[in-house]
Amino acid sequence: MKKLVAYITSGYPEKSFSIDLALALHENGVDTLELGIPFSDPVADGPLIEKANQRALELGFKFEHLLEISKAIAPKVDTLWMGYFNSFYQHNMQKLIPLAREIGVNGFIIPDLPYEESLAYSSLFDTNNLANISFVAPTDSEARIHKIVSDAKKFIYMVAYTGITGSGAAEDLQPILRTIKKYTQTPVYVGFGVNEKTAKEKVRGADGVIVGSAFVSILLDEKLGYEEKIKNCSKLAQIIKSEINS
Repeated sequence: MKKLVAYITSGYPEKSFSIDLALALHENGVDTLELGIPFSDPVADGPLIEKANQRALELGFKFEHLLEISKAIAPKVDTLWMGYFNSFYQHNMQKLIPLAREIGVNGFIIPDLPYEESLAYSSLFDTNNLANISFVAPTDSEARIHKIVSDAKKFIYMVAYTGITGSGAAEDLQPILRTIKKYTQTPVYVGFGVNEKTAKEKVRGADGVIVGSAFVSILLDEKLGYEEKIKNCSKLAQIIKSEINS
């Protein structure tokens, strides 16, 4: 069974909605939830997620809200924190990683923390049995892929193309997926540009997909009420989960 990871922007449009949405997504096929931490300059994300980040900050998002959401969902849903390094660093990694473990969070996704710099925190992640998700891009050499994936935990985030999330760009991932699998048994999930139309093709040769902008576009639709947003996100999760396993 191939896996579905869903990204949502924490606290948008409000904390209780994030909790309800996370639980609904889990009930409708989402295996792992990325709780995105709103940030003023999300450099790896496209305009939809950037817009949701900005709106969440304007509505008063605070890091404590992430903790409250996580406490409500982590015991029931496999939960990861996705954010830019500054969001974590300013809360002291030495304290934050043990706190994440205590809450029940299973790992971090930090797209702007290079592999070499992440090594400074490897023992801290390992001691607390948390994963720091590894990224591989189409531009990586085979030698670099070998280095990155050799000790990868939980899953490897395969960037589907060079660019930002939500783009329609596409690249042939089969050669790089074969290279990754030469050096690790860790599952490989494909992200960037995955939606109900592209999921079946994107998952070919991989173990799962990561979907963000497709869900966030529903959250940003001001014509929809909260219940409709949750219903539409749940339906989308069902469709994508079916597509990647058909």
